[in-house]
Amino acid sequence: MLVVDDELGMLEVCRDILRKLSDVDVELEHQSLRAAQTLASDSWDLLIVDVRMPGMSGVELLEIAHRHDPDLPVLMLTAFPTVETAVESMKLGAVDYLTKPFLPDDLLGTVRRILEGKRLREEHSLLHRQVERPYAFGDMVGRSAAMRAVFEATEHVAASDVEVLIQGETGTGKELVARCVHQSSRRGRGRFVPVDCGAIPEDLLESEFFGHERGAFTGAQSRSLGLLEFASGGTLFLDEVGNLPPRLQAKLLRAIQEHRIRRVGGTEEFDVDFRLIAATSLDLDEEVRHQRFRADLNYRINVARIELPPLRERTDDIPLLVAHFTARYASELGRDPVEFDAEAAEVLSSYDWPGNVRELQNVIKRALALSQRSVIGVDDLPDKLMTMAGHPSVARRGGMFELREQHINSFERQYLIQILTTHGGDVSGAALEAELPRGTLYRLLKKHGINPADFRK
Repeated sequence: MLVVDDELGMLEVCRDILRKLSDVDVELEHQSLRAAQTLASDSWDLLIVDVRMPGMSGVELLEIAHRHDPDLPVLMLTAFPTVETAVESMKLGAVDYLTKPFLPDDLLGTVRRILEGKRLREEHSLLHRQVERPYAFGDMVGRSAAMRAVFEATEHVAASDVEVLIQGETGTGKELVARCVHQSSRRGRGRFVPVDCGAIPEDLLESEFFGHERGAFTGAQSRSLGLLEFASGGTLFLDEVGNLPPRLQAKLLRAIQEHRIRRVGGTEEFDVDFRLIAATSLDLDEEVRHQRFRADLNYRINVARIELPPLRERTDDIPLLVAHFTARYASELGRDPVEFDAEAAEVLSSYDWPGNVRELQNVIKRALALSQRSVIGVDDLPDKLMTMAGHPSVARRGGMFELREQHINSFERQYLIQILTTHGGDVSGAALEAELPRGTLYRLLKKHGINPADFRK
């Protein structure tokens, strides 16, 4: 920090007081013109300046400082307090002012508050940049190479109007990607119509998709709009498209190809202009081989493909997601900022998340709903998560958890030693046999202190 005052005695008093702060460098200057040059050439965290000085006033120095660094906090000192001086200083961006003479605690308390406020603003800005700028696309968050590839693919397919297939495990955020594609496309002002293909009873699917005319079947007392017609001008999102029955697959294929449909019970066809985005957690190629999904429909909806990685394969994103969801749910619950302590954050990063991002969301929301503390600890996390993450504190929660953890750890260690012995320390081969991503296998080896090199001949 830079302290500017034409009185050498006051400079020495400020220096002696401010030395009580840790990790602070204090520079003193009694000539205002030299102080102006210093402000222009160097970077500062705080400027403390006297209002009345020969050569250049403190208010003029304040203006110069903010021309070079608009975010620099400035504390004004004055032996002649007036309302006009205070108002002018605040208008020009001073954060506070003290009247001479002041007590040491007054200066220390004011400086601490100013520096803490500056630190919080910088942290907020950093988090905002991390979450909202380089590590996000729409509402998707991630900084890993896998997610950057997803962002890039999403941006590319949004620029066209082709059909898109989003592949990924349950809970990876397939609908979120679909919404991003829609919002970034030329159809962004149109409707986004999500449909869970596994949630509609099979006998109602055709009517729901294509609509029906009055009297088309028992209970059809009036004409009803179908989802494809409702999505006209926008995007139709079919979640878990692999669950569609074969009969509806054939009708959907024709609707996609012709962009014409006929309501159930109707005689006339009419045009519909929708873009189709489909998603599935199934391997559609495998479904085609088992004749559960039409090959021609698979080809038709698979024009552009986006692969969503499971959360266990992008663990670098977990701290970012935790910060993102914690801020969101704290705001929704009307709470002050909340954070997870280092131990709880380590558990969250060590867990494999079989339910992916959706499971992580639920765990964070549950922790914030059940705990009123501003810092969330391991005691606020579910027992199952603690056990599967291999955290030692589960032993304090009852005999069953302790025994289960011991059995799991024993099995994992024996199994890892066995497959590494079989493959001569080849991690890729071991991961293939174990049907695990290499990253997950490496984490397990590290957890149990096993070095693959010990198994190589």
